[in-house]
Amino acid sequence: MIPLPITTLTHLRSRIGRSAHLLLWIEARNRASGAVETLGLWTGDDHRTFVIDGETRVYFGAGGVVQTDPIVTRPGLDVQMQGVTLYPAAPEVEQAIRGYDVRLAPVEIHRALFHSLTGAMIDTPQRRFEGWIDNVEMTSSPDPEGNVCRVSLASSSRAGTKGLTLKKSDESQKARLLTNGDPDRFYQYADVSGAVPIVWGEK
Repeated sequence: MIPLPITTLTHLRSRIGRSAHLLLWIEARNRASGAVETLGLWTGDDHRTFVIDGETRVYFGAGGVVQTDPIVTRPGLDVQMQGVTLYPAAPEVEQAIRGYDVRLAPVEIHRALFHSLTGAMIDTPQRRFEGWIDNVEMTSSPDPEGNVCRVSLASSSRAGTKGLTLKKSDESQKARLLTNGDPDRFYQYADVSGAVPIVWGEK
């Protein structure tokens, strides 16, 4: 369970109305320039600046064109999958889908709570999800308003599922030269390591 800030807890206990918005942040490579760029979308109506972890970010107001499945937080190291639905009606969403190579792009989802009467933000946005884009599926429709982009996200726990790097071979190690010019034979017995018994003290 993600702990809530004291300001948020105080407001929740007051039973005053509130509204919640989600902030989606993507870091992806621009297909045209090749540079890594950022794009922020949030469920509010207007563009807005938020401070996230000391960094000022601009989020485009995407309104109802960004929807997320319920975010479920579980203990453990299992990779959590999160679904996000984007509607390419907004030009910012169209740019995210068409203009960027989003495969394995880092993603963050934050939640921002606002006072229902004053509209003021109750506390700094809290991170609810961190990971990478795993898959993107487009559903086309004759009506442009019916186009849907389904984005599947994998949580940061996936970083722990990477396999170990392969062991170096004797051939690759010999490409390195020692100070005397001889090839490095450190791995010359690597292929039989553990298979040949060695008795210490005997030649």
